[in-house]
Parts: sequence; structure tokens; C-alpha cells
Amino acid sequence: MDYITLYWIVIALMIIGVIGAIIPGLPGSSIILTAIAIWSIATKFAGVGWSLILVFVVLILSAFVEYIAVYLGAKQVGASKWSQRAAIAGMVLGFLGLIPALPVGGPIFGLLFGAIIGSFLGEYFYRKNLEGDARVKQAFKVSMGIVISSLIGNVIETLLAAIAVFIFISTTWGAVFG
Repeated sequence: MDYITLYWIVIALMIIGVIGAIIPGLPGSSIILTAIAIWSIATKFAGVGWSLILVFVVLILSAFVEYIAVYLGAKQVGASKWSQRAAIAGMVLGFLGLIPALPVGGPIFGLLFGAIIGSFLGEYFYRKNLEGDARVKQAFKVSMGIVISSLIGNVIETLLAAIAVFIFISTTWGAVFG
């Protein structure tokens, strides 16, 4: 296989990685890292300079961005550990439960709605000391806080992934086509 064909395959993998970074729970950064590793190994690390090493480090760190954002968002709204764990369980169950149910976007909606429902129920059952409306308001506040912070973290992760792909292309394009 020539380098130009391999280059386009690597870029296609990276685009899939950026799409994976958009969808919560999918390993977008890992796909991009794998594509960079494939390119680096195939070219015997020729042309791999500080910029690609920096991209590698940024992508590794970006894998943690969403989790840090959710943690900080949950902490900000006073979420219990129950709601955080229930949000994760809800995401998994929502993802798996809606795969066959909706032909378009089922798993994605399952992740989102699963997190909302899971964090709401987790917080609601944890806050037994609150009565009626106060309990529901706290659970709703926490579920929205977790979802919003997750989406913010996801946006940051997607931007980092897109920047990484841009840096890879801008640093390798000349070596392949120039």
C-alpha cells in the first residue's frame, strides 16, 4: 500500500474519531490516537515532530475532559454520588435499550435520556430528607446540571479532537503531497 492511500485511510479514521468525540460515550480520541499511531509506525516515525507529540498528549488528556466536566458540574449543583452513578448506569441502559427501538439516533438519545432519568432517580432516592416539591426540584436540578456539564465537556472534547486532526493534516500534508 502506498503512503497516499494510507494517508487517506488515516484521515478517514480521524474523521470517524471526530464524529465519535461528538457522540457521548464513544472513543473518538482513541480512534484519532490509533490513526496517528498507524501513520507513525507505517512511516517509521518520519516527520513526527513536536507538534504531533503535542497532539498525542492533548488527545490523551481530552479523554478525561468529559469526565472532569461532569464531576465539576455535579459538584456545582450539589449532586450526590448516587445521582452520578445512576447517571452512568442510565447512560449504559439507555444506550443498550434504545439500539433496536429507534432506527435513527436511538443509542444517542438513549445516552442522553438515560443520563437524565438515571441522575434524577438517583438523586430523588438519595434525598429522602427532603419533602415533596423540594425533593423533586433538587433531583431535577441535579439531573440538568449533570447533563449540561456532560454536553459542555463533550463540546470541549470535540473541539480538541478537531484541532488535533487539523494539526495532523497541516504537519503531514507537505510530506505526503509536497
